[in-house]
Amino acid sequence: MEPKKNLNADVRRNSSIYFAVGLALMLLITNYSINYKTYDKEAIDIGQLNMDELDDEEIPITEQIQTPPPPPPPPAAPEVIEVVEDEEEIEETVIESTETTEEEEIVEVEEVVVEEVEEDIEVPFAVIENVPIFPGCESGNNDAKRKCMSDKISKFVRDKFNTDLAGDLGLSGRQTIRVMFKIDKTGTVTGVMARAPHPRLEKEAARVINSLPKMKPGKQRGKAVTVPYSLPIIFAVQD
Repeated sequence: MEPKKNLNADVRRNSSIYFAVGLALMLLITNYSINYKTYDKEAIDIGQLNMDELDDEEIPITEQIQTPPPPPPPPAAPEVIEVVEDEEEIEETVIESTETTEEEEIVEVEEVVVEEVEEDIEVPFAVIENVPIFPGCESGNNDAKRKCMSDKISKFVRDKFNTDLAGDLGLSGRQTIRVMFKIDKTGTVTGVMARAPHPRLEKEAARVINSLPKMKPGKQRGKAVTVPYSLPIIFAVQD
């Protein structure tokens, strides 16, 4: 088979490029040949580490530098106490003796009488040893005197209390008034209190109780005491 030729190909067209490349390669090879050097091989012996030689090696001794302590502070200057002379004269207080001599007269002090303050003891009417004695109830034992006193007070209130007052006030039916008072250690009625459906009934009840006669006081262990007493006043208002 016959090769085909390109009639348009021009070999001489790139000849200058090929020449320049070849010349550069020759210069590079020549420069390398000039600068290249060879060295003789030497045997390098790393050897072995000898521990005995390390033990024989002297280690230098270093001294630690100690910092000297700071100097102590200078002593404080002593205070100078200045004595100031006081020109003013101080008056001396003269303490007189309270001791008496034989020549002085001793004032006699009269005897001081201390009065004993008796406590106002209250003993309920139901348990007192000796009940108060209402006039006319002097005979009999303690229980008989107690019953006699209750009966006498109830009769006294019935006779003295104005039952018509409730009707005048417009009240009707059964009325109850509760009265409380005390018979003190002198036998006098004190501390009257009343509770009623109307204030005027309370006032009437207090009037009647305050008019009770004086009694003999009740006694506990032989001493006169105050005896509280309560009394209901019950009545019906007739229409």
